[in-house]
Amino acid sequence: MSRDFWLASGHHLAERHATGGVAVTDALLAAWLARPELVPPAEACAAERALHAALLADPRRPVAASEIDALADPSARENWSVWLAFRDHLLAHATVEAAYAALFARDLSATPPMFLAQLVQLILRNVLDGCDDPFLLRAAELFFRPQRVSTEGGNLLLADEEVVESAAKGGGAFGLLTSLLAEVGTRASVELDVLNADTAGLYWDRSDRHDFVLDLTFGREGQAALGRVIALWVAHMTGAEVEVEPLQTIHDEAWVWYVGLDAEASAIVGRLWRGEVVEPEALGRIAALYRLGFRDPRLVLPRVGGRPVYLALAWDVARRIRMKPQNLLENLPFAARGVRAA
Repeated sequence: MSRDFWLASGHHLAERHATGGVAVTDALLAAWLARPELVPPAEACAAERALHAALLADPRRPVAASEIDALADPSARENWSVWLAFRDHLLAHATVEAAYAALFARDLSATPPMFLAQLVQLILRNVLDGCDDPFLLRAAELFFRPQRVSTEGGNLLLADEEVVESAAKGGGAFGLLTSLLAEVGTRASVELDVLNADTAGLYWDRSDRHDFVLDLTFGREGQAALGRVIALWVAHMTGAEVEVEPLQTIHDEAWVWYVGLDAEASAIVGRLWRGEVVEPEALGRIAALYRLGFRDPRLVLPRVGGRPVYLALAWDVARRIRMKPQNLLENLPFAARGVRAA
């Protein structure tokens, strides 16, 4: 019997579409409306409270522009306009996967990162349904939760950024893991365990706390697990079967394609691609490299053919990793444009 995880994703409130994707339900929309970001504050006007109550009762209810204009707080008017546009975008597509993929065909500046993260978590909860591997699940958290990096003792350790910031209560940057643990121990009741064979069984009861540290050091289970999640994500969202292998370095004098899995990696590897000199400090911030191969080379551009695609993940100067899973949909060298989202 499979064990449940990521209850906060709302997966139990959604339905599985005939395509294998996630279908939006009224219950899922109502759960999102109950989030603190959308619940009217105590000082909200009567019109905003009435709008929120009406949407909780009927989450698909059309909302006239005049109802938004009637809200007293300009910030509330903006927030509700953004949420309703996001809701209507979801409802215009059969699945969450299709809605997510379609977002990148338009200007995303009005879509809050929180909304994108919610969609990614829900999609991955669907993809990983029945998974019994905590390493795979913890690695998948990188897709929708920013991480903080420690290189303590030559190991590459990732901790959830929100957990770190909550534990530190506004303290300094995340340095050595031992320093962080000491700070957590004195300031907050938050446990941070490195995920390993001894602690993996604890993941299930704590999956929504996101408080396990992932060891992404080359040759260890964390980096291999992230590669497997990447392969599952690509297959589910595009229909392309791929193999993803961890690398330490790229030994390929004629590499033809790369994808940065975040903004930092895109910038660093882009400079290497153009033959520019890249400072050792920047190269040292590459957290993971992968070789991706398509099982069916006919799916990719002719100039790529059977050659590998290299993937890179990096942290920024503030030691943060903010993965952008959409890059795997937008930037892989598919011969035919358009993602076949479930």
